[in-house]
Amino acid sequence: MKTSARVVVIGGGVVGVSTLYHLAKLGWTDVVLIERKELTSGSTWHAAGLLPLFNLSYSVGKIHQYSVDFYPTLEEETELNVGFSRVSNIRLARTQDRMDEYNYYAGVARTIGVNVEFLTPDQVREIWPLCETGDIIGAIRHPDDGYIQPADLTQALAKGARQRGAKIYRNTTVTGITQKPNGEWVVSTDKGDITCEHVVSATGNFARQTGAMVGLDVPVIPVEHQYIVTDQHPAIMERRAQGLPEMGVLRESDSSWYMREEAGGLLLGPYEVGAPACYVKGPAANSEYELFPDELDRLMPYIESAIERVPAFGEVGVKRVYNGAIAYTPDGSPIVGPAWDRKNFWLNEGHSFGITAAGGAGWQLAHWIVDGEPTIDMMGVDPRRFGDYASEGYLIEKNEEAYAKVFTIHYPDEEREAARGLRRTPCYDRMKDLGAVFGSVFGWERPNWFAPQGYELSEADLDKPDVILNENHPVVEGEPIREKWSFRRSNYFEHVGNEVRHVHEKVGIQDMSPFAKCRISGPGAEAWLDGLLTNAVPKKIGRVSLSYLLTSEGGVRAEFTVYKTAPQTYYLVSAGGYERHDHDYLKKALPADGSVTYERLTTAMGVLVLAGPRSRDVLAKVTRADLSNEAFPWLTGQKISIGAAPVDALRVNFIGELGWEIHHPIEMQNYIFDQLMEAGAEFDIKPFGIRAMTLMAMEKSYKLIPRELSVEYSAHESGLDRFISKKKEHFLGRERLMERKEAGLKNQLVTMEVLDVTDADARGSEAIYLGDELVGRVTSGGYGWRVGKSLALAMVRPDLAEPGTELEIAILGERHKAVIIPDSPFDPENEALRS
Repeated sequence: MKTSARVVVIGGGVVGVSTLYHLAKLGWTDVVLIERKELTSGSTWHAAGLLPLFNLSYSVGKIHQYSVDFYPTLEEETELNVGFSRVSNIRLARTQDRMDEYNYYAGVARTIGVNVEFLTPDQVREIWPLCETGDIIGAIRHPDDGYIQPADLTQALAKGARQRGAKIYRNTTVTGITQKPNGEWVVSTDKGDITCEHVVSATGNFARQTGAMVGLDVPVIPVEHQYIVTDQHPAIMERRAQGLPEMGVLRESDSSWYMREEAGGLLLGPYEVGAPACYVKGPAANSEYELFPDELDRLMPYIESAIERVPAFGEVGVKRVYNGAIAYTPDGSPIVGPAWDRKNFWLNEGHSFGITAAGGAGWQLAHWIVDGEPTIDMMGVDPRRFGDYASEGYLIEKNEEAYAKVFTIHYPDEEREAARGLRRTPCYDRMKDLGAVFGSVFGWERPNWFAPQGYELSEADLDKPDVILNENHPVVEGEPIREKWSFRRSNYFEHVGNEVRHVHEKVGIQDMSPFAKCRISGPGAEAWLDGLLTNAVPKKIGRVSLSYLLTSEGGVRAEFTVYKTAPQTYYLVSAGGYERHDHDYLKKALPADGSVTYERLTTAMGVLVLAGPRSRDVLAKVTRADLSNEAFPWLTGQKISIGAAPVDALRVNFIGELGWEIHHPIEMQNYIFDQLMEAGAEFDIKPFGIRAMTLMAMEKSYKLIPRELSVEYSAHESGLDRFISKKKEHFLGRERLMERKEAGLKNQLVTMEVLDVTDADARGSEAIYLGDELVGRVTSGGYGWRVGKSLALAMVRPDLAEPGTELEIAILGERHKAVIIPDSPFDPENEALRS
């Protein structure tokens, strides 16, 4: 066995072998894969092999698209049959909400180049004559996907990797992983040690055990998945005898199952409620080709539904039941990318749809390792989207939930219920008493909107359809139902509008404590930040700037508010949902000489936002500080007292109104909250939530990661010109950013007014057309209450970016005229912010 390599991939399932193959394909031939048993002996061998292109995540959608395009070429390259049956995939819809989901998904599909067709019930019956279609309202079809033989695919990937010089060591067990002071990794095995530059963990059911070897709590726990294979059916055998095409993969989304032909019979795979997490502590050391006893009782509602839809399924006997482990994460998407706090340790784990994702995940991870960056936006699968709150107990609850909800309608405002209430700010109960309807981000509870006192929805209001999957609202134990999810304007629409109007006309308070916060200090702090971020670092104490961390290619990786609090001391604030992501990049970039230190402050500091035209009046009642424009101008911060509490008040906000972010010791939050509420009573102070904030931000054309800001778009394409210092000769990504600008931008961010909207605004990912030509995609959308218009932010071709240009946006299957308008339709001169 080799004693050194550039990369060691641990895990010989389809995901690990794909990673090895793509590393070799990019020219890194000194790469090694280690597998404890035989290739595919974990979850790969018992996978059903489906290749579903359907996914509402942009990152996952692009990964799946690559795989489906790539697998046939692999067969040509290696001369090994990968068993790809391109039989298409049909998803049925029995409800209007399901059709709304399909229409929304069609925008995602068309903007990433995935072919999707809409079918009538009669067309479904033509393709799937054994399917009863009387109660469906339509379907979508992916003509390019189908299923593949997992073991054959893996062997072809292995052959392709070996042909390029990669080495595979089977029946070799990793016993330890350590990092030397010079950064090299040593992978110890029962056959000897291998020293390497990079390690990739692709160990499936062993992910947590592998992570523990390097001190990582990897957020992956498998869940049991069962599928049933029947005996041969005469009707299917007759079709074969007649030379008719295979009927393909059928998915009844509203009943949570998939079905396809298998060896003349049928294969049924339900995703049931109650499927348990497994291998919580990892499989046994000798685990190989392992299955669990079947639990058919759990599947009975789904089996009965399948028989109603396809009576032939109930007409033959059960040949075999498979019950195997499938790795899951809390949101059901894999984790692909760099591990946090460990340089050159990479994760390719948590693949619940591993056969579909393997090709694309290996492709992007190889680029990330070799080039230093992925080529597509990978935020949706980045391992750092979870924090240290995502440990064993949380994972069991969330992963079981993610499994059970594979087929649920993924509403844009969906808030899942498992493991909630885990991270609460001190003012949580006060917000709850004021009517807060909470959402969750990075484990934190945040008010999404506020319901009026006594407000609740009845069963009639919910109008739940009579299907197995009919969840269209959050269920919070002991609380009334106050929200109905929808792709359209739902019941909370007017209440969010009331919050916006109230902040605009009077004053509002918001809890933004989940912001990611850290302190950067030391003798080299200013120079280090200046060489890292796009904008000039504040030179005077009390100054505030907005700045960006770019990729080496000039794409946007992170956004920071930078506040200088003392000499060589800076307070950085970024999005709460990306704390581990943003801070990991900062920590890994710290100079080795110790001249700069990082201190995490997220859970030490709370943030209350006070905003609106009367916010100065409220704050003046509880502080002795001079709040005038002359003494406290926009984009500055000061240390002041609110009553007896010391705070840092920053005159910035994300909504475009006069206001302050009040950063404070978290243990003083309720004191400060009560002071502000009492002082604000005479000005009718009221709380507002995330949804109101997001709509107000859109009216200012403010940008979000990973919507308007992405590694795929250059900072100039995202309209960040004023935050890119023209005086700085260097910052990370500057050279490529300027090269891309000189070569001509491929996209430009614009603001659009969407016309003739009645009940459905753009949400993001909708396709934009000029005639029949696809010319862009929506990044964010919603109703602007202060301007009285339906708005969208969008990336379009630069030649179409002039105000007045008329295009069309497809919203839930209907085209709407949309006109490009100047940015910041609300208060373009920032008069409110400066007032």
